[in-house]
Amino acid sequence: EEDSLSPFLRLRAKKKQVQLMQKALEVKEEAFRDQMKVITCRWRDLHTKEAQLKTYMEKSGKTLKENDKMRIQALKKATKEREMKVQKESELLRAKGELEALRNKHQKLCKRVQKYSVFSKYLEDVVKISQFEEIQEVIWRYKTLRRMHKDLLQSQQRHKEMSEQAKVLLDQYMEEKEAEILQYKNELVQLQLRFDQAQSDILSWETRWADIQNTTAKKTQQVATIKLAIFNLFQ
Repeated sequence: EEDSLSPFLRLRAKKKQVQLMQKALEVKEEAFRDQMKVITCRWRDLHTKEAQLKTYMEKSGKTLKENDKMRIQALKKATKEREMKVQKESELLRAKGELEALRNKHQKLCKRVQKYSVFSKYLEDVVKISQFEEIQEVIWRYKTLRRMHKDLLQSQQRHKEMSEQAKVLLDQYMEEKEAEILQYKNELVQLQLRFDQAQSDILSWETRWADIQNTTAKKTQQVATIKLAIFNLFQ
């Protein structure tokens, strides 16, 4: 009887253990579902926060871009104003330098006027004792004479340069012709040598031609004799 009850008790123990494990599993599943709900809520909150952060970053990016754009424009404006300021200062310094140069030039011209005032008096005296009526006419006449003198000097210089150039060309022409004459003389000597050699060759060839003619005559006579002998033998 104990042997028959033992498997039954083990089965009940196993069933009870299975029920306990099933309850523990259900508890764990319930805890897992609760945990998944919490994780889902956290995940949803995280997505919401991520979207909010993305929106904030986009707004911040636009704001930063606008700030950078405004900062760059401000820097460009400040740089341009600084360049214009430097340019104005440079122009001012240049204008001051030009003004100082003009003042120095004015002083030099005043000194020259004072220095040459004696010549004005001299020209007035010249006008009084000459056929000219004004000082400007004397100056014009002087400029005309100077220009004519300059033209004459330039004309003389051109004629001198043309003469020198013509002399150089003549020398070159004479050198070229002398070189041609020398070349012709050398060619004439070579032709004379060739002519003499040709005459010598003519005498040699005439002698050889006479020998050839004599030899030909002898050979002709021998051939005729041979032909006659052959004819006689044939007969």
